[in-house]
Amino acid sequence: MNTTTLLGGMSPEQFLAEYWHKKPLLIRGALTDVGPLADFSVLSQLATREDAESRLIEYRNDRWSLERGPFRPARFRRLPETDWTLLVQGVNQHLPHIDEILWRFNFIPYARLDDLMISYAPPGGTVGPHFDAYDVFLLQVGGRKRWQISTQHDDDFIEDAPIRVLKDFRCEQEFVLEHGDMLYLPPKCAHHGVALDPGMTYSIGFRAPPAQELATQFLVHLQDRLCVDGVYADPGLRLQQDPARIGDDMIDQVSRLLEQVRWDRATVGDFLGHYLTEPKAHVFYDAPEDELDEDEFEQAAVEQGLVLDRKSQILFCGEDFYCNGEKLDTVAADAAAWRGFANARSIDGVALSVGMRECLYEGYLAGYWHLAMNVAK
Repeated sequence: MNTTTLLGGMSPEQFLAEYWHKKPLLIRGALTDVGPLADFSVLSQLATREDAESRLIEYRNDRWSLERGPFRPARFRRLPETDWTLLVQGVNQHLPHIDEILWRFNFIPYARLDDLMISYAPPGGTVGPHFDAYDVFLLQVGGRKRWQISTQHDDDFIEDAPIRVLKDFRCEQEFVLEHGDMLYLPPKCAHHGVALDPGMTYSIGFRAPPAQELATQFLVHLQDRLCVDGVYADPGLRLQQDPARIGDDMIDQVSRLLEQVRWDRATVGDFLGHYLTEPKAHVFYDAPEDELDEDEFEQAAVEQGLVLDRKSQILFCGEDFYCNGEKLDTVAADAAAWRGFANARSIDGVALSVGMRECLYEGYLAGYWHLAMNVAK
């Protein structure tokens, strides 16, 4: 399927110009062939795992409840027939055919693409009317779901609810989505979905870090790379009347020392490379069970090619390449090959140069990428 079909006949350029970050879009029949359904049986198994983020939300007797996984299987046997929702983040990291769906949205830069969350709900299941701070595509898979949306800007939430539910949601538009229908919502578009039949919502979400988080993480990044010369000294210290006062001379001298803390666009690009590829805390990588030595790996890589692990991300800024929070040891002569690997998330053996192989071998041992023959379809 090409992107035009996914967007209901619209080109990516038109979608970005007219809808992205601007207004909602309903796409009937956007994607009906989703492979094996990630239904309740699949999601409930994932929700018992330590390496999957999961939540269970119920609304009963006019009260919201929230539980976080991992869950015991017995918890799901106690669920009622209606009015609950099971959500699992990052299902793309666990199921190959779900991962393939996520990367169909490559008309948005990978630096913005986050993950594919799946929620299952029986009739009446909902997480309430709410805002998201990021763009999202909501793909209906199986069953039907009623979506109501609003352009309201007030953010008055129910005070004692464990999730952010709008107190006064004012519906402006309503749609019933059936299997394969998709709704795009820009940030801060209030929405309320209620399952009419048992079914799933595949949510393709995008990263929108708060400015405070970016600032905090950037300062952490600088902290690990700063080298500020000098030491505080005051050989001309004079007696001051108030010994508890921080003197003007001290403030001036420390200000001059701190002026050495500088950054430029290259520093910001380096920070983003590390920050945007950093895996979430629960993510870990599996080293090869029967690891090859370097010569065996080189021969196999040339013959088979390599495929990125579903949990891996390669981004680049100029000729600098980053994977899973690390800067890769690359050279400019191989930049085109690395760009191809980052964009396609796979690389043919014929594209591999001798200069790439040491770095590729280290990534293979870490589980960042795999020989193509060893990747489950």
